[in-house]
Amino acid sequence: MEDNAALITRFYEAFSKRDHATMAACYADDANFSDPVFPALHGARIGGMWRMLCERGGDLELKFSDVQGTATGGTAHWEAWYTFSATGRKVHNIIDATMGIRDGKIVEHTDVFDFYRWSKMALGVPGLLLGWSPLVRNKVRGQAGAQLDKFCSKNGIG
Repeated sequence: MEDNAALITRFYEAFSKRDHATMAACYADDANFSDPVFPALHGARIGGMWRMLCERGGDLELKFSDVQGTATGGTAHWEAWYTFSATGRKVHNIIDATMGIRDGKIVEHTDVFDFYRWSKMALGVPGLLLGWSPLVRNKVRGQAGAQLDKFCSKNGIG
């Protein structure tokens, strides 16, 4: 349990320094990741997502707390403050993470946050009016997925 908590702490310490290489190294090759914007990432694309977010997050500030290790993984709470590049709007996202860990590597990672709350900050009036709807969520997912595809292709990430 202590080793799992140490891995999660190492991951978020790297994230707070925008050290995407260390973050990616915390994952197993066959890992899965899910959150409300990137619902189904696998393998190297997880590291690609973190690299994209770290490189593009010019004003990203991150704090994490409540790291708990279990026999099979662990949990953490983290918060991020940044400017959403598509709109230039300031965002404060509050996230709870659950991780499955095997052989010292993250194999399952699920981040949960209130998409409607996020969309109101990131998108402004459209998020306020329609951020609760599957239409907006699917549009955001589609745009984020396309950006990740382009980023991974440009950087040779599988």
